[in-house]
Amino acid sequence: MSFAYKAQELGYKVHVGALETAPQPEVLFDLIVGWMVLEHLHDPIGSLKKLKEWATPDAWLVLSIPNAGSLEFKLFKDKWYALQLPTHMHHFTPQSIENILRISGWTLEKIYHQRTLSNLIGSLGYLLRENGFAKIGNKLINFPDQGGWVVYLLYPLSWFLSLLGQTGRMTIWARKS
Repeated sequence: MSFAYKAQELGYKVHVGALETAPQPEVLFDLIVGWMVLEHLHDPIGSLKKLKEWATPDAWLVLSIPNAGSLEFKLFKDKWYALQLPTHMHHFTPQSIENILRISGWTLEKIYHQRTLSNLIGSLGYLLRENGFAKIGNKLINFPDQGGWVVYLLYPLSWFLSLLGQTGRMTIWARKS
């Protein structure tokens, strides 16, 4: 049973289904958060416009999305872990997400490049698996879900790459225009 259904059982009003079919909320939101969602939507611009209608005048929109402008994408191309075709229907760079937000009625305030190397390690796994190293490749592909304490050892490198805007995930902060 999903968390949404459990919340419904507890009496919370939860829409289970596509954003396109979600009803108008009873009250407007001050904060709208989407974590690794936008790249899955058929119509990200239409969805962002809908979310703008649901937001108070001073609302924040916070999105976490893969960064197709990253070094990871340039290095791994079709082996990029965050490519995830066909479930990821759209891929965004910092420039393209700023344009999409503007078209949708939002103003980009800040991009934070997440301090994680999960996508990079998973991408390396795909590359190794394709080149005959299936055992180690599969372990690296599963790393993003099972990295454990190793993530902390990689933090200095992920911190440095995030400063350069080159990690595979970014968090977008935007306001209504």
